Amino acid sequence: MNKLLLIAFLSLFINACTFPTYVSNLLPTPYRADIHQGSVLNRFDVNRLKTGMSKHQVQDIIGHPSVIDPFHKNQWDYINYSSLGSGKIINYRLILTFAQEKLTNIDTNGIGSLPALTFIEKVAESNRINDEKATIALAKEQARIAKIAAKRIAQEKIEAEKAEALAIKLAQEKAQAEEEKARVAAIKLAKEKAEKIKMAQIEADRLAQEEALKTTQAKIAQNIALAQEKALKEKQIQEDNKPWYQLWYQFIRQIW
Repeated sequence: MNKLLLIAFLSLFINACTFPTYVSNLLPTPYRADIHQGSVLNRFDVNRLKTGMSKHQVQDIIGHPSVIDPFHKNQWDYINYSSLGSGKIINYRLILTFAQEKLTNIDTNGIGSLPALTFIEKVAESNRINDEKATIALAKEQARIAKIAAKRIAQEKIEAEKAEALAIKLAQEKAQAEEEKARVAAIKLAKEKAEKIKMAQIEADRLAQEEALKTTQAKIAQNIALAQEKALKEKQIQEDNKPWYQLWYQFIRQIW
């Protein structure tokens, strides 16, 4: 009997302790608005950041930074301290570093309190990654094709240069051969002309010698004729100048 009374007393005591909690769960809680201070980011947009982006591209994705240190203009800080209506506190800091207007470093060590990706964001993130992989693969393929095309064009250029060099060489050799042929022909023509001139000179000398010989012979014949005529005249003169007795002597001898 005493045990039964003890159990009943303990049961009433426990119910009395849990009743306020039960009642508080049944009563409506007042609405508390989320309070955001600083830059409001989400993991989906942060994951879209890539090194090499310009400052304008970064701003298009996650907006302007919360703080730009005048002494460190190449560093952007996205700082947030938010108090949600549920009582949860979110505090994060994203640090971006630039060099020559290009994003060079993304420090995400301070954004651990950012909410995880939702299912829709995970699907969009997966699609984005696949698109990036496809874009990279396409770029690599295009680069490979461009490299092959550039190699082919370079090879064709080399072949064209070789063909042009060969054509120039053949043209030069042909020109040299034509020049040599023309030179040989000119030498041959000059020799033939010189030979003709030589033969003509020899013929002219022969004719001149014959003419001189004829002239000499004519002079000799003329001199002989003159000498004979002179001798006859002298003989006639001698005959005319002989005494009469020599003439009778010759006459008698002729008779006898």
